[in-house]
Amino acid sequence: MNTGKIIRMNSIFRKDTGRSVVIAIDHGGIAGPMEGINEPGKLIEDCVAGGADAVLTTRGFVRAAEGAFDRNLGLILRMTGGFTILGGGFEEEMITSAETALRYGSVGAAVTVKFGHAREGFFTRQASVAADMCEQWGLPLMIEAMAKRKDMKSTDPMGVKLASRAAAEIGADIVKTYYTGDPDSFAEVVAGSMVPVVVLGGEKSASIEAMFNDVYYSIQAGGSGIAIGRNIWQHRNTRAMIQAMVGIVHEGWSVRQAMAHI
Repeated sequence: MNTGKIIRMNSIFRKDTGRSVVIAIDHGGIAGPMEGINEPGKLIEDCVAGGADAVLTTRGFVRAAEGAFDRNLGLILRMTGGFTILGGGFEEEMITSAETALRYGSVGAAVTVKFGHAREGFFTRQASVAADMCEQWGLPLMIEAMAKRKDMKSTDPMGVKLASRAAAEIGADIVKTYYTGDPDSFAEVVAGSMVPVVVLGGEKSASIEAMFNDVYYSIQAGGSGIAIGRNIWQHRNTRAMIQAMVGIVHEGWSVRQAMAHI
């Protein structure tokens, strides 16, 4: 790992804990305007005040919120997308470059690979090329690793373990993936991944406590933090939710402490 990449990784992961709270705000390009992301500047202000380490988002959102960014909040720019809920089959295409991510002041870039998908080879090759570009520029690459076989749940331990390791083999510096539902199986995911693993939030959860439990046990299993979106910024008090996540990820809070905070 070159010097630039090491410095940027230290902007994403706190040196005292080795973990990170990343707020995912890359939904608007897929689903359009959504409650929670329609005031970009305010949301970034909440991320800064709440103690988030980085945000994962898109060029348009960055431009809309540029004045709210703080030197303590890192930017991870999404490099793949190219579909909406109107159609497109949720198939990832490369939509920007590592050079553009750097021009926007990014400390990282992100792509998605859907392992088990009919276009698995295309997604894998695309992510490998992204890893080449990011390696050249010293830019950490986050791969959102999903197991998408029809007979397998997204959280299936076997699928998550395979997808996470495959992402690392492609060249991921960070793996973003599903929590498997229990700490023992997630510990196997972490052990097999070779790089830091952060958990995603997925669809809006009906239970905040259940989500906090997943985050708490992912940390106990050796996980390196979160990259969660709507389950944070669609809460009535976004800033308090971010603070609660920081408490669990960095400060050793229990789920009970997190629930009391919000």
